[in-house]
Amino acid sequence: MSSSAERAPAIRVPAIVVHGGAGADPSQAPEFRQGVRAAVLAGWRVLAAGGGALDAVEGAVRALEDDPRFNAGRGSVLTRDGTIETDASIMEGDRLQCGAVAALPGIVANPVAVARKVLESRQHVLLVAHGALAFARSVGIPECDPASLVTDRQRKRHAELARTPTSPGGGTVGAVALDRSGTIAAATSTGGTPGKLPGRVGDSALIGCGTYADSSLGGVSCTGDGEAIIRVVLGHRALRYLKDADDPDYAAKVAVDLLVEEGVGQGGLILIDWRGRPGYATSTRLMPVAIMSPALDEPRVPF
Repeated sequence: MSSSAERAPAIRVPAIVVHGGAGADPSQAPEFRQGVRAAVLAGWRVLAAGGGALDAVEGAVRALEDDPRFNAGRGSVLTRDGTIETDASIMEGDRLQCGAVAALPGIVANPVAVARKVLESRQHVLLVAHGALAFARSVGIPECDPASLVTDRQRKRHAELARTPTSPGGGTVGAVALDRSGTIAAATSTGGTPGKLPGRVGDSALIGCGTYADSSLGGVSCTGDGEAIIRVVLGHRALRYLKDADDPDYAAKVAVDLLVEEGVGQGGLILIDWRGRPGYATSTRLMPVAIMSPALDEPRVPF
């Protein structure tokens, strides 16, 4: 893979796109619209000030983790045992540097911040469970009261699931950005699926599945049925489609078709190509998305 410095000279326009999870309840669209708008602006402020894509996607995802309307950080779904375990990953596309955490015990409000520290450590890519928590403590990530992450909405959902076992969608949050230097970064975070077995890990922590960035091609963050996304390595495959088609929306649609037909699951994704053009697609009724670039006076929230 070529580095960003080896690409043919071109104008690179900073841009950022965020999502709030495929399979969201359409009746809550106004709430989600506010949340993704605030998140994309959090990331855009970084880019507009000349900051890097990695800081932008971390900032946007942290905003979504702090928003109890989304299934990440505060507001995460509960495991079968009524606890919270979160997954997150982040990747920078110039040198393919990445970091991730999985099954992180729910006393850390911002798992994407821990994933960023794993990336910066340059020693590992993925840390799990209590090993991830020990690492978070060693690098000074603040902890919180576990109860502060559990919302009334998720308590009710967990109680309903205990009475009528089903496999409803869980949702995920993510962001992809291009900065002025041509660097692309992507990040994804989730509480997973409602009622999941403790220790279950989905796509959001797996580089190449839920998250991928290559500054010579683009960046992607996926959401939906984690096991299906893993089966087709959706993030990496989406960027291969982008390379072949040179059309972000088309690449996103073909990737989602792959997820449905070969992965046998539902979901969606957002992406940005190396020119800063965004694309997105979903097979579900709703996937909250927000986009910001210099061409826009305010975020575009197309749902």
